[in-house]
Amino acid sequence: MDGERNGDGWWVITFVIGGMALVMGVVGIAIASGRSDASGVSGSSDTAAGVIEFDVTLADISVSPNMIEVPAGKPITVHVTNKGALDHDFKVEGATGTAMLKAGQKADVVIGPFTSDATVWCTVPGHKEGGMKMAVHVVGAADGAETATTVVGSPNATIDGAAMPGTDWRGRDPVLPAKAAGTVHEIAFDATETLVEVSPGVTQLMWTFNDQVPGPMLHGNVGDTFRITLTNKGEMGHSIDFHASKVAWNDEMRTILPGESLVYEFEAQFAGAFMYHCGTAPALHHIGNGMYGAIIIDPPGLAPVDEEFVVVQSELYLGPEAQPGDLTKMIDEDWDAVVFNGYHSQYKFAPIHVETGKRYRLWVVNDGPSENSAFHIVGTIFDTVFKEGAYTLQPDDTHGGSQVLDLQPAQGGFVEFTFAEDGLYPFVTHKFANVGKGAIGFFAAGDVDTSALTGH
Repeated sequence: MDGERNGDGWWVITFVIGGMALVMGVVGIAIASGRSDASGVSGSSDTAAGVIEFDVTLADISVSPNMIEVPAGKPITVHVTNKGALDHDFKVEGATGTAMLKAGQKADVVIGPFTSDATVWCTVPGHKEGGMKMAVHVVGAADGAETATTVVGSPNATIDGAAMPGTDWRGRDPVLPAKAAGTVHEIAFDATETLVEVSPGVTQLMWTFNDQVPGPMLHGNVGDTFRITLTNKGEMGHSIDFHASKVAWNDEMRTILPGESLVYEFEAQFAGAFMYHCGTAPALHHIGNGMYGAIIIDPPGLAPVDEEFVVVQSELYLGPEAQPGDLTKMIDEDWDAVVFNGYHSQYKFAPIHVETGKRYRLWVVNDGPSENSAFHIVGTIFDTVFKEGAYTLQPDDTHGGSQVLDLQPAQGGFVEFTFAEDGLYPFVTHKFANVGKGAIGFFAAGDVDTSALTGH
């Protein structure tokens, strides 16, 4: 299984390779069987005999060569080898070509004849956008044979900021789950692809852990053992990487194929608010499309509070309605929304009810994948701040207060606070460009009317 293993290190390597292919058009050396022309493109051509052949190598996540030149009107034989750890195929315009090839498999396929330029790519979601495509340039095409380009509007879904959820909609419970009894926590995670509503009237085919975005919120103590059984119930490879663990990425973090399972076991040796996510290449697409969550490991001696909440900030990069998110947008950091616990303006529609005078702790994890967070609650001040494993502020005679918990992607921590009087208290990222994109919620303290927020 070593060839199928992925984790943080793996996705960094593969995504850099795929990104270079996408941005620069530079990929590795093609596997050649003694066939090479002066341009370095692997292939052979005997026009008189009508034999035109090319060797093509699929990797994670690139295609080499990334361009071939072919004569107009001639069929092409392509010898395709999957040298990657993941399943790949190779189809002209995403329609005709090889079946899905497992790691190490080969296939010969005849494509064409071509009368105009075309593109061949891997149809696994996100792989084309990550760099798995090859251009076919036709030489000698008849005048006027080139296909005209038609400019059309974007097919991607859009968010209506004025829309309200349906009456049967329920927000994600923000209360931090209680720690399970004992010191060994056995938890089942299913990797799935499922339709999820991310904004009123907008659904995406999200890639999830246990059909949730974010995935389950986990909670434990330093010294606890977490034994996660991950089962891939989806239609593509998936994996999991817990930032709270110290394990080899090529073991527990390896990619598993549909129908497979693995056990990811670790001891929580450090306190903090940690991210977990799928690390299968391109990891940006898997995280950006919903495969992330949070695990909270309490610092020893944590003071009691009246109630604890947990919020995960992330971005949405919308694809077409009921389809996966758009990887090109993710690469360009062109998000449609910044959200708390997976839904646009979620805690505006479902305010978090609290009481004045009580003490609250709010854990925040920025799962990104790319945007930072400046978490702020309007109308109160944090007297305790814990960030990335350490207290940066605690109550003392200096009467110090904090207004923002600043977090880069994959950072986490908590703040503690009280509310002085009944009323509404918005919480936002103080990067205000993102507030109108969904990064807003409300605490409703005491006896306060919330109908203007909820519509009822």
